[in-house]
Amino acid sequence: MHQALLILHSINRWLVLASLFYAIGTALSGLRSGRAFSGADNAVRHITATISHIQLLLGLSLYMISPVVKFDVADTVGTGLVSEHTFFRLIHIAFMAVAVVVVTIGSARAKRIQSDKEKFRTILVWFGVALLIVLAAIPWPFSPLAKRPYFRSF
Repeated sequence: MHQALLILHSINRWLVLASLFYAIGTALSGLRSGRAFSGADNAVRHITATISHIQLLLGLSLYMISPVVKFDVADTVGTGLVSEHTFFRLIHIAFMAVAVVVVTIGSARAKRIQSDKEKFRTILVWFGVALLIVLAAIPWPFSPLAKRPYFRSF
């Protein structure tokens, strides 16, 4: 179960990133061109928020059963800048939860705004902030906090 969740969480990370980049690009394009906020734009907004929520649920499920989160905190003394345990137990989950909240607020605000220009601007700002938070909290292979591969497999 743990390995399957880990793989799904790893795969969905790329969907979250792709959808955020696409939504931000669509919002920037719409804002620059002054075009109307279409049903397709609304679908991008909604799908991006949904993918983010799915990722949060996968992450919370993984958090509950992860051996990295459960191991003894005393084993983390003297392991560098931030221990892997601290990163996953506190930093990663907090930042990612905040990022999903930011996406949700941005999506809800954009849904309720009447002006097309303001809808695009709202998506651009809120999803852009969420993307920066997500990029900072992903355990990239080059990260000094916690290193994970780009893709997981069985």
